[in-house]
Amino acid sequence: MVGMDTKAALLDSAEYAVRARGYDGFSYADLAADVGIRKASIHHHFPTKADLALALIARYSENFFLRLNQISESHRTGGARLNHYIAACRDALDGGRKLCLCVAFCVGRDGLSPEVLAKLDLFHRTVAAWLGEVFAVGKADNSIAYVMDYAAEAHACLAQMEGAQLIARAASDARRFDAAVAQLQQRIA
Repeated sequence: MVGMDTKAALLDSAEYAVRARGYDGFSYADLAADVGIRKASIHHHFPTKADLALALIARYSENFFLRLNQISESHRTGGARLNHYIAACRDALDGGRKLCLCVAFCVGRDGLSPEVLAKLDLFHRTVAAWLGEVFAVGKADNSIAYVMDYAAEAHACLAQMEGAQLIARAASDARRFDAAVAQLQQRIA
């Protein structure tokens, strides 16, 4: 592999490692072995682990925001959008074996650079803003029951999804996620 293929393979390997073992749960030696290159070659693409983390969160955010836009474009009601968001969060669990990248980064935040933490905060603020719109649409079209304050609902939903992932990952059981979000899903028409 050369060029962008190697860089993409390194990002794929690192994302898998972070989501499965945490930010501190892998080294450049692990990536080199997984991708089949010398450890020194990784430094050509990502001089430091902080550079790698920054590239990971940038790529993950871009892909996740694209998915949110696709959900908004494909589903008219707030309830349908919320259901698809919940499904995306559940899918990230891979049956309880992984976390979404941003949840994994939250757990290992002490090892992250200020730049990565700023991108993590931007990710959360962007998702919360999108969720606020979802709850506003859901209230207007009566597809989400008991909506009072869109921003409060959005922040509570985001925290609920991330907490549900942690509980499911700790037990290696995606059914724990389902139990944690069941009451929210009952509010969706």
